[in-house]
Amino acid sequence: MALIPEEFVQDLLNRLDIVEVVERYLPLKKAGQNYAACCPFHKEKSPSFTVSPTKQFYHCFGCGVHGSAIGFVMEHEGLSFPDAVEKLAESVGMQLPKSEGRSNDAPRRIQQTSLVDLNTRAMHYYREQLKASPRAIDYLKRRGLSGQIAARFGLGYAPDNWHPLAECFSDYATNAQLNEVGLVIDHADSGRRYDRFRDRVVFPIMDGKSQVIGFGGRIIDQGEPKYLNSPETPLFQKGLELYGLPQARQAIRASNRVLVVEGYMDVVALAQLGVEYSVATLGTACTPEHVKKLMRLADQVVFSFDGDKAGRRAAWRALENSLALANDGKTLSFLFLPQEHDPDSYIREFGKDAFETLIEREALGLVAFMCRELASQVDLDSDEGKAKLMHLAKPLVEQIKAPALGILLRKKLAEMAGMDGGEAAQLLGGVAYGPQQGQAARPNKQEWGNKKKPWNKDGGGFSGERGSWKGRDQENRGAPPPDGPRETRDLAFELLQLLVVAPKYALELPQQALPANPHNPTQKAIVRLVDYVCEQAQPPASGHLLEALRGDDSHAVLNKAFVKSRDSYREGEDAVLGQAWKFALERYLLMMEKPRAAQRLAELARLDFGSMTQEERDEYGRLTMLGRKT
Repeated sequence: MALIPEEFVQDLLNRLDIVEVVERYLPLKKAGQNYAACCPFHKEKSPSFTVSPTKQFYHCFGCGVHGSAIGFVMEHEGLSFPDAVEKLAESVGMQLPKSEGRSNDAPRRIQQTSLVDLNTRAMHYYREQLKASPRAIDYLKRRGLSGQIAARFGLGYAPDNWHPLAECFSDYATNAQLNEVGLVIDHADSGRRYDRFRDRVVFPIMDGKSQVIGFGGRIIDQGEPKYLNSPETPLFQKGLELYGLPQARQAIRASNRVLVVEGYMDVVALAQLGVEYSVATLGTACTPEHVKKLMRLADQVVFSFDGDKAGRRAAWRALENSLALANDGKTLSFLFLPQEHDPDSYIREFGKDAFETLIEREALGLVAFMCRELASQVDLDSDEGKAKLMHLAKPLVEQIKAPALGILLRKKLAEMAGMDGGEAAQLLGGVAYGPQQGQAARPNKQEWGNKKKPWNKDGGGFSGERGSWKGRDQENRGAPPPDGPRETRDLAFELLQLLVVAPKYALELPQQALPANPHNPTQKAIVRLVDYVCEQAQPPASGHLLEALRGDDSHAVLNKAFVKSRDSYREGEDAVLGQAWKFALERYLLMMEKPRAAQRLAELARLDFGSMTQEERDEYGRLTMLGRKT
């Protein structure tokens, strides 16, 4: 059987309950949060086989077998992976994709090419055509692009002809998948077939796995439309994908920032001049799915738009789709360039440093941008205008779930409308903040006594007049795992165990803490796991994660980490698991920062202390303390 799409497998696993699947073969008894039975894969008198509904995983502590619902059926019935998938799919009323036939369909399947393969072949064809087109090469040079950057993004050229792809595909006239993937257009009336992209510079669009899922085309001379994207296909959904993400991922991690621009030419031009952490939406407004993906990539998301009306409309749409997803630990900001510039032209005229300075100084935070835009729609000098401000703000504020951000936004709106906290809360919803009308602003003695004392940097705890608290190891870092303290020879492997047993923690691991080019198998597995989890709409269960990465190079290491985690962490002890995660993450971040800190410390040590700025002195002191800690 041909390869089954990963999306289908994950959809199937989401519809299955592993407890119900296993109970079709052997009786299970409730055992705490799990279910238990005697293992069907080896002889035993007392149950050591457990099934976890939370992780959607089975594991035998006797013989070590483990896996997902699909893996269980494969082991129990001796089926191949495709046969097990088909059997389980039938049990929940799902049908395998049409391209997946039985073994007797082999001749037909050999002739069929997957949609990804079609796009990949087209990309290579377009790249060869670019090399043979002085006109297209000259256009890219005039836009300031080098051959290296064109190769990095796989740029190509679609010749000015009706069906040049016929040179690439011998079955051009009859292959229905060429239309399905959007490479050709079949005219309904005349029955003619012709290429979608003609006389355009072509930008391959890749998904998170660097598979070619579509194309964008930019006209070289005058013409409409200036930009043309592949249509929606089984591979390509504009509301889910971001152009340039595979190429930008490393820089996003390093900077902990992702810049969202409007077009793929902006992405390529910015990368050419050193701003490599940019991505672009693809012919559609920024969707909630885009925002989810962006916020998983970095702690700072900057939307960059032109300063004209269209740019402001696009920014407002991005803001609306970000409100429900806003997080107190993330920064969403909006950068508006001068009306005569887009990111491409601005960075070419003023350079990388000026562009990044513009981001730092001019980008408006979510609260500031919302308040500015709302204020532009009302007259704040009149009571009616202030009332309208609160009326317009209410449905927006109600979407924000981030506690601190919600309070700050309500406070800002109250100040603009000349109201106190109680009045604003009454109109906008939420808890009243600050002193209310007629109440004292100073906290009473009891409130003051409950406030945290200043952090004692030298002692590693809070200090105050009544003594200091230095029990971070016991209080903050969490208790040791349930089986007692462990010697950790490989801190990265310990972290990987926790990530496999609780994939949700992948969203808490700062992207910049991941190595850019991991060589250690454990580090590679961490990066692969984090990338996969960040691509999903929500963190998968452990069983689903391992099933999804079954054929991945890192699967063996992930599997080993999961098996090891079963010896260290008991099912249902979420508090202990959370404490262990905090402890491991803190030590891991220190470990990852140490090489960079040592390099920076050496750079600062070469400077004359008297000539250092205060910022450099503070950094020198912090890095020195870090070296002592680690």
